[in-house]
Amino acid sequence: MTARRLEGRTALVTGASRGIGLAIAHRLVDEGARVCITARKETALKEAVEELGPDVAFHVAGSADDPDHQQEAIDRAVERWGGLDLLVNNTGINPAYGSLLELEDSAARKIFEVNLLGTLGWTRRAWHTVLADRGGAVVNVASVAGLRPAGGIGFYGATKAALMHLTQQLAVELSPTVRVNAVAPAVVRTRFATALFEGKEDEVTAAYPVGRLGEPEDIAAAVAYLGSDDAAWTTGQTLVLDGGLTLNGGV
Repeated sequence: MTARRLEGRTALVTGASRGIGLAIAHRLVDEGARVCITARKETALKEAVEELGPDVAFHVAGSADDPDHQQEAIDRAVERWGGLDLLVNNTGINPAYGSLLELEDSAARKIFEVNLLGTLGWTRRAWHTVLADRGGAVVNVASVAGLRPAGGIGFYGATKAALMHLTQQLAVELSPTVRVNAVAPAVVRTRFATALFEGKEDEVTAAYPVGRLGEPEDIAAAVAYLGSDDAAWTTGQTLVLDGGLTLNGGV
């Protein structure tokens, strides 16, 4: 049975219409939280809310790097449920695959704006709106691609490395009121990561000591822990969730 560590608390999860974000929202609800979920597509968000339960979830559609959308979602969460206790910055994009030497500047800027500046924007607005007075936690979703070079996703990895540093900086600046941590998954079985394992899953899986790829629920469990009082003495940390991959020098 899932512990009810988040009973009565409110969470906002970005990029939560599917994949890891939706799994996180499910886990938080299972542990007693009410959630506001965001993403770009209205239809997918409505379907996700039906899965989660309209009595404990609602959605706000918009672009993750849009400051107006960020403020609207935070305000609506506070208005609906009287506060905000946990912000999960899950949204991340990687619209370009290949060498850094071939990366278009426009694509690099967009990846940076969503993966890093978007996370900073959500956190800053949540802080000024509610977290500074109420206290709470922030969990950022990074990647093992931010730990060492990764073929084909170099700039994505660079933004995730910066995100881990941002997590540490925010942990210092928002202390002692708010704890800020991150998770860094390896390959998780989602549509977002399909290109990294499709057609070669046996080969990819062989590099993982636990013998399998990650599942969205693996990440959700770690996020729930970091957002709960069980992690009350943990801040500025990045929890690597990789099935042992980096033990063998892989990414």
